[in-house]
Amino acid sequence: MSLPTLSGHRKGLALTAIGGLALSMDIPLVRLAEGKMWPILGLRSITTALVTLLIIAAIRMLKGKWPILIPGRHGIAAGLLYGLSTLTFLLSVFNTATANVVFIVAFNPMFGALLSWIFLKERPPVSTLLAMAAMIVGVGLIAHDGISSGHTFGDAMALLSALILAAAITVGRASRRNMGFVPLLAAMFPAILGFGMALPADVSIDHPGWIIFNGAIVMPVAFWCLATGPRYLSAPEVGMFYLLETVLAPIWVWFIFAEIPTAMTLIGGAILIIAIMTHSLWMARARGVRQRR
Repeated sequence: MSLPTLSGHRKGLALTAIGGLALSMDIPLVRLAEGKMWPILGLRSITTALVTLLIIAAIRMLKGKWPILIPGRHGIAAGLLYGLSTLTFLLSVFNTATANVVFIVAFNPMFGALLSWIFLKERPPVSTLLAMAAMIVGVGLIAHDGISSGHTFGDAMALLSALILAAAITVGRASRRNMGFVPLLAAMFPAILGFGMALPADVSIDHPGWIIFNGAIVMPVAFWCLATGPRYLSAPEVGMFYLLETVLAPIWVWFIFAEIPTAMTLIGGAILIIAIMTHSLWMARARGVRQRR
C-alpha cells in the first residue's frame, strides 16, 4: 500500500516511525565526528539549512509554486522552539552520557500530554497520567545518578530539550498546518550561534563527513517526518516515537564506542521504556475498541 492511500492516522504513524528511526542515528554521528560542540552545532545546522533550501528550490521548479514554509505565527513560534531544542540537545550530548540523554528526552510525550491538556484542552486519560507518574520515577533515578556522577548540567539540558520539543509539537498540533519545513529552516538559528561561538578560535572537526551526512540527510528526514506527524496524530502520540531513539541510540553507541550505561541509568531507562510501551499498547487497544463500536 503506497503512502498516499493510507488513512490520516496510519500516515502519521508511518511518518513519525521513520522520523524516530532516523533520529536514533543523530548522537552516534555527532560522536563519530570527534569535534567540539560549537563547530559541530554550526556545521550540522548549516548543512541542514542548505539542503532544505535546495529541496525548496527543487519543489518550486517542479510544481511551479513555493511550498508552505513557515505557516504564520504558529510556524514562527515552532521554529524558535525547534532551534532552541537543537542547542539544548547538543549541550546535553556533550555534558552527560548518551543513555542519560535519550532516556530523559523520552519524557517528551509526557510533557506533550501536559501541554496539550493545559493549552489545547485535550485532557489525557488516566492511563497517560499513570504512565507519567512512572516516568517521573524513571527520570528521577537517572537524574539522581547524574548528580552523583557530576552530570547535573547535561541531564538538566536533556530534560529541557524534552520540554521544548514537546512545546514545538504542541504548537504544530494546535495549528493543524503543515510544519514539515519549519524545524529545517529553524536550523539557521543554531548554525549562526554555533559558528559565532566557534569563530575565529577553533572550527576544527576531526571527521566532518559524519556531521555533514547527519545534517544533510539524517536530520532533514527526522525533522520533516516528526514535524509533519502532528497533522495526523496527537502531541503525545508523536512524542511516543522518540522512544525509537531512546531504545536504539544507546545500542548504536554501545556497538561503536563500547559505552555501557550505569546500573541506575539502565533501571531508570527500563522504567521509562516499560511505561511508554505499556501506555502505547493500551492506547492502541482503546482506539481499536472505539473504532469497532
